[in-house]
Amino acid sequence: MKRKTSVKGYWARLKEHPLLYNAVLILMVFVGVVVVAYVAMALGTRHGMKRTVPDFTGLQLADAEYFGTRRGLELIVNDSLYVPAYPGGIVLDQLPKGGVDVKSGRKIYVTINSFRQKQVALPYVAGRSLRQAKNMLENAGLEIKELIYVDDIATNYVLAQFYDGEEVLPTTSKKVEKGSGVTLRVGITGGYGTAVVPRIVGRQLFDAKSKLWEVGLNVGEVHYDEGITMLNRNDARVYRQSHSQGSEAQLGARVTLYLTLDAERVAKSEAESERRAREALKEREERDSLRQAALLDSLASLAPSVPESAPAEQQQPATTEDEFFL
Repeated sequence: MKRKTSVKGYWARLKEHPLLYNAVLILMVFVGVVVVAYVAMALGTRHGMKRTVPDFTGLQLADAEYFGTRRGLELIVNDSLYVPAYPGGIVLDQLPKGGVDVKSGRKIYVTINSFRQKQVALPYVAGRSLRQAKNMLENAGLEIKELIYVDDIATNYVLAQFYDGEEVLPTTSKKVEKGSGVTLRVGITGGYGTAVVPRIVGRQLFDAKSKLWEVGLNVGEVHYDEGITMLNRNDARVYRQSHSQGSEAQLGARVTLYLTLDAERVAKSEAESERRAREALKEREERDSLRQAALLDSLASLAPSVPESAPAEQQQPATTEDEFFL
């Protein structure tokens, strides 16, 4: 009966053949390196350990961290915003988004809502032109809530200002939340006046508001396309306005704005807005020309008529020098 050859015996016999022995050694080393690399990669990438990222938006940060930890995810706060419509401390946005499959241990970057907005000093702007007052408020981080026009000898002159229903006086020292609105009472001669609606299409909301306030118009309702959130509103642009560019509107009128993130839609609206503006300008020039012609005709009709020559019987006979002294 033959004895089984041991591994040690095979190895000893292999050494008797140096070329084959070295080839086997090289093969074994190569296989070992491949196995070690595979194991290391599997451990490093957590191969096969996928997690579906939950939707953390709307949750308080502490709750989001708790649920994230249970799923092997790490939450990191990388930004904060102040959105008055939401309570402080909640998650506003996250990256990656909810529903995405990631590996265990992945970092989820979140944006949370601040608990309080920054406070700024409320400037006193009454006694200035509307444009000056608007610029002062914007430089302070504030905006115009409403323009209220009243009969006065000076048009677009700020007569008084109000914040939260109370009049602001020169002695008022007050700090308010950044982005708050201030109501301005503005004069208008004769109780009526008009403004040419500026170009709003293509502008971001803050810039559009500023242009309207500058000419004495109020901002009406603001409508956003579907998909626009509190986080991407600053990227949206106006593609439609209730009062077209170049038209005339009564001072204090409200202009409704529509915003979108669709750049192609904005470009088409800009071209249409410019076309309407040219038509409106032509109509105003024709109307002004007719008004001027009517005014000249009216003035001409009021001028006294001078006859070319008086009738012979109405002409006084020439008085001689001798008759004068009689």
